[in-house]
Amino acid sequence: MYTTAVIAEIRAQVRAWRAKGETVAFVPTMGNLHAGHITLVKEAKRRADHVVASIFVNPMQFGKNEDLDAYPRTLADDQAGLISAGCELLFTPTPDIIYPKGLDAQTFVEVPGISDELCGASRPGHFRGVATIVLKLFNIVQPDIALFGRKDFQQLLVIRTMVEDLSLPLEIIGVETVREPSGLAMSSRNGYLSADEKHRAAALKAALDTLASQISSGGQISEAIDGANQRLIDAGFRPDYLEVRSATTLAPATDADKELVVLAAAYMGKARLIDNLVFSR
Repeated sequence: MYTTAVIAEIRAQVRAWRAKGETVAFVPTMGNLHAGHITLVKEAKRRADHVVASIFVNPMQFGKNEDLDAYPRTLADDQAGLISAGCELLFTPTPDIIYPKGLDAQTFVEVPGISDELCGASRPGHFRGVATIVLKLFNIVQPDIALFGRKDFQQLLVIRTMVEDLSLPLEIIGVETVREPSGLAMSSRNGYLSADEKHRAAALKAALDTLASQISSGGQISEAIDGANQRLIDAGFRPDYLEVRSATTLAPATDADKELVVLAAAYMGKARLIDNLVFSR
């Protein structure tokens, strides 16, 4: 695997592959990789001739009081994991390379509506930062396909919408969430949890399972949400949001919606954890 922070080198290698008629898959990350990221890379390798990954802790998607400075940087371990999964090219730019004029003077991309709710409401500007960096990376790498985990359900919809709205020539592929044996969704922020907190955090997935089962069986959404919130509080969570939405539009669920998604964000200690579950009724 070749690692570079030079945009021209990424483009030259991708051009060389394309000249031979070969396909390119892309997996953008912020590093501190876990088994979920490695699953994305392995799936990318299965779907394309070559895999490019990136590691960039994007300052544009962090709020003023969020964990940008504390976010773990583990490049050597990340490189080893990517090599084992079949990645051939790794892009590791610095903020000066990505935002040479600084954040305040940077052109940005914003997906209206869908970016303003749920995590967008809790983290103003977050999805502007996500959409901007993802579009920049797409323009640098120019892949045929790009893969993202479904744990970040809202993020996946934001990126799909951006790609469709801007007529980008690539396919976005969502990959199922990889979980701990307890059911806890794998996340770089799980490293902030103590052993006890990590044990109790499994209640998040259990609460979503119960809520989905209740609604699928004809239960009232509001009652199911109240019960799930209480289960999270009992486990030691501080819920940020817990909502049932249309799985296709992310609009609030109506009686006519059959394909639903429950989305949750909650704090366990200093870690803000998110999860979701798509289900039918």
